[in-house]
Amino acid sequence: MINSLKKGLKLRLVIGVATILLLTTAKAWAETLKTKSFNVRITRNCAEGNVTCNNVTYLGRNMKTGQSIRLTGRTLSTTCQDGITPCRFLGYQFQNGNYRYFVGEDGRLQVFQGKKLLLQERGTWSR
Repeated sequence: MINSLKKGLKLRLVIGVATILLLTTAKAWAETLKTKSFNVRITRNCAEGNVTCNNVTYLGRNMKTGQSIRLTGRTLSTTCQDGITPCRFLGYQFQNGNYRYFVGEDGRLQVFQGKKLLLQERGTWSR
């Protein structure tokens, strides 16, 4: 009888831990921006419902050359009047050395070297 109680407690513990992990694990959420020259897959690696996310993955593929790049970045938003609270979502920003990639919620893909705009294309989002 003691062995069956131990097995029952172990099973409940395993089920409880599995349930907690399922409830607290961040679900990755992804969408793809397709422009004339690039396919960019953006994955938010933060819990659903987070207004801001500092763990966003950019996987970009040049459709002409087949080359790809993987970067980690963050969401960008305007701030409310209090200067702290995020208000309107603008898009995503990624840094690669002196190169900055901006992917706008409006479908804009921009690549900067320092302050110089190297590339700008518009595309459409899909899930």
